[in-house]
Amino acid sequence: MARTIKNPKKAKRKNKGSKKGDGASSSSSVPTIQPRVWQPGVDELEEGEELQCDPSAYNSLHAFHIGWPCLSFDIVRDSLGSDRKDFPHSVYFVAGTQAEKPSWNSIGVFKVSNVSGKRRELVPTKSAEDDPDMDAESDSEDSEDEEEEGGSGAPVLQLRKVAHHGCVNRIRAMTQNPHICASWADSGHVQVWDFSSHLNALAESETDGIQGNVPVFNQAPLVNFRGHKDEGYAIDWSPVVAGRLVTGDCKNCIHLWEPASDSTWNVDPTPFVGHSASVEDLQWSPTEPHAFVSCSVDGTIAIWDVRLGKSPAASFKAHDADVNVISWNRQASCMLASGSDDGTFSIHDFRLLKDGNTVVAHFKYHKYPVTSIEWSPHEASTLAVSSSDNQLTIWDLSLEKDEEEEAEFKAQTQELVNAPQDLPPQLLFVHQGQKDLKEVHWHAQIPGMIVSTAADGFNILMPSNIQSTLPSNGS
Repeated sequence: MARTIKNPKKAKRKNKGSKKGDGASSSSSVPTIQPRVWQPGVDELEEGEELQCDPSAYNSLHAFHIGWPCLSFDIVRDSLGSDRKDFPHSVYFVAGTQAEKPSWNSIGVFKVSNVSGKRRELVPTKSAEDDPDMDAESDSEDSEDEEEEGGSGAPVLQLRKVAHHGCVNRIRAMTQNPHICASWADSGHVQVWDFSSHLNALAESETDGIQGNVPVFNQAPLVNFRGHKDEGYAIDWSPVVAGRLVTGDCKNCIHLWEPASDSTWNVDPTPFVGHSASVEDLQWSPTEPHAFVSCSVDGTIAIWDVRLGKSPAASFKAHDADVNVISWNRQASCMLASGSDDGTFSIHDFRLLKDGNTVVAHFKYHKYPVTSIEWSPHEASTLAVSSSDNQLTIWDLSLEKDEEEEAEFKAQTQELVNAPQDLPPQLLFVHQGQKDLKEVHWHAQIPGMIVSTAADGFNILMPSNIQSTLPSNGS
């Protein structure tokens, strides 16, 4: 799996603010051209054509960067409340950089506040054709009123940097104690950090954005484990047992970390070994304290029980190519999603393990490696997938093709939607505009919010059709 970001360069902020305006205005002298849906890998841009974002597809869409590209990040759970629906939002992050020189790297601890947005109806209740008295001025006033309801202006980024020697392959915040974070370095070291002072400073600070150069703090990690024989990418905190951690490397070894106190860990020097190649990703069970799963370049997924020795309790062939990423469904604990280097992703049901074939769904939509996959924390059938084809896709596996419903929707929109006919009915949304997508996460406390990182920075997005499908209580 190609994990590094190609030709890392410092991101440059373009003078266009939020990406919400990407497809906005057009000259009245230019004849109106009926828009059509772009199909990546199918359609080609002709000379003079350009892709434009449809802002009406999003309740919120913002872009930002912290300097060097970040291969990995995590959303830090905060104390601002769960099931947050009212704009503007504030979000806390940790992210690790991929700088040109090892000494230039850092871990960013940052807050993005004033994340504005608005709710939109999927099908407009009234169009200009239905009401001849509706003019552009009233449209503009309505739009402004909606913007005022959901906040206005650009998001505000507040950043603190902690020095980190070498690139950060992956970083994860502990669910139970989110100020504690673990990072994988390309030097082969796994480090655990306490970022409480930085998160507290961000929480107490005013909403002033970055002014000039950001100072870099020299902070020692709580733990610096050097027991892996190679660098790695696989790392996960247990959502059931606070402080319990597993880390996997490119030599096929997995080490178990047990907390000895709030700031110390005992790392088992004897690794779990069951794969014949690099361990690419790890996921703890959302319900069982002793169970975790791993995936590998050898194409298999292994299930482990830490009480049963150092070999897997079960293992099965999952893909014909490298298995890059996995996600264990926290709403339906029998379901696991896996993404492969050949662009496919599969849904596995552990209840079928005894039958020899766990796959209940298999998708071939993406044409390049799947780089990240994650189930929604709010809806058991929904997941997000990112790929090297520069697409972030969102899927609802509970959906089936309904021709009557499609015909009704088309009639309501006066056939202005030229949707491709051969897309999977489970495909809810396609987000584009980022280059070299690497990782995607849902916000556990803000239903419908997704954040992604790529070579050219971060995107925060809230697709309008995703929020409309979420339960009203956010559970």
